[in-house]
Amino acid sequence: MRFLHPERDEGLELALEDVFITPGYFAGGSRLDVRLSPVDFPGGSHPIVSANMNAVTGKRMAETMARFGGLGVLPQDMDLDTVERIVGHIKTADPRYDTPLSVSPRATLRDVHGIIRKRSHDMVVVVDDERRPMGIVTHADLRDRDQYTPASALMSSRMVTIPVGTPNRDAFLLMEEARVKAVPVLDGEGRLSGVLTRDDAVRLELLRPSLNARGELMVAAAVGISANAGEIAARLLEIGVGALVLDTAHGHQRRMIEAIRSVRRAIGSAVPLVAGNVCTAQGTADLIEAGADILKVNVGPGAMCTTRMQTGAGRPTFTSVLSCAREARKRGKHVWADGGVRHPRDVALYLAAGASRVMVGTTFAGTFESPGDVKEDREGALYKENYGMASARAVNDRSADLDAFERAKKGFFREGISTSRIYIQEGRESVAAILIEMITGVQSSCTYAGATSLDELHEKAVIGVQTLSGYSEGKPHGAVRK
Repeated sequence: MRFLHPERDEGLELALEDVFITPGYFAGGSRLDVRLSPVDFPGGSHPIVSANMNAVTGKRMAETMARFGGLGVLPQDMDLDTVERIVGHIKTADPRYDTPLSVSPRATLRDVHGIIRKRSHDMVVVVDDERRPMGIVTHADLRDRDQYTPASALMSSRMVTIPVGTPNRDAFLLMEEARVKAVPVLDGEGRLSGVLTRDDAVRLELLRPSLNARGELMVAAAVGISANAGEIAARLLEIGVGALVLDTAHGHQRRMIEAIRSVRRAIGSAVPLVAGNVCTAQGTADLIEAGADILKVNVGPGAMCTTRMQTGAGRPTFTSVLSCAREARKRGKHVWADGGVRHPRDVALYLAAGASRVMVGTTFAGTFESPGDVKEDREGALYKENYGMASARAVNDRSADLDAFERAKKGFFREGISTSRIYIQEGRESVAAILIEMITGVQSSCTYAGATSLDELHEKAVIGVQTLSGYSEGKPHGAVRK
């Protein structure tokens, strides 16, 4: 990567809004020629990672991220028995078909109501005792019914199904003709195996799943920098996570370095070790010297983070990633850009600056796959609650073993928002929809930069610096004109 005007721009501290990619010559034939496989370790068709936030990544998010080529990082606050249960589920999940929602014919409307909003496709399959589909229930079937009405009376027995292995094109055309947005997928004996949506049939042509060497969906997990970090990491390795993330808000500190060394002794080189957060070349160098493979970069740009306003500490995002990536590459290592992503352009700019992957948090919180329950506001709009990992709420949960007085003291040291509404937007209800928007945007960015891979994007990108007006004029402004 080079700056358009290096004599002036190299010395500036730049945020994502301050920079743009200057179009160059593209020798490829199509944006579909662009390969976005991450360069740091095998697995996945693209570099998007879901953040290890309690309100962002749980079982559903991690499973869906892996199925659509990304990587989910389970939070460090999660009980290890819960992590083991989630990882076990993800490893046995189908790499192609979504895990279905199913009930017995004896289940009630109340039972269906409790699970139907766990998926964006709005379909619950009624199955017999041998898991053969009897019918389907959608929201339309729940209107004006008593809450104890059995599923057998709610369901529609007119179903469109497909067998396992149906080509994506054929599945899509079948659903298009039948005017349905999702279908149950049946195994060779007619049992329910999964669910495929019309949109996912197309997405799966563009995004291959993130699989480990055994062909299982991949998942990562975070570890705090406590005194028993090595012990926890060893247990997570036994559970079967594909990467470990040592995480704290200020990663350039003694306790982080001690934790890295402890974890490295415990796990050896079995899985990649990510550590952070840092925002300087020196922080990057010190954590690599301690044993980190990958550095998580950025301090303070997250939507739920108040660090910069609370402390004045941090650094503009683009310069943070550029500085840390340059240092890591000198040492044969990599960085992940963490925080501040609102648009596909932000992902592309981070990758151009040298990041191997990009971590996304709040943008994913407003999807059906995030862990929280779907809620309705007074106007009936759907939303989920989000909160920062350094907020009073998260700190209080993390210090639950302390007495009330010690928890009260810790509560004063907060650097995050404790509650926020993230609305579920039409067309972006599923994390898969957001992923495809980001990935196709990055593929197009690569063609503008003249690149066909992430390494080429970093090598060929020419970055210009713009005024706030330059950024503003790039926003769409033609949707409504009177």
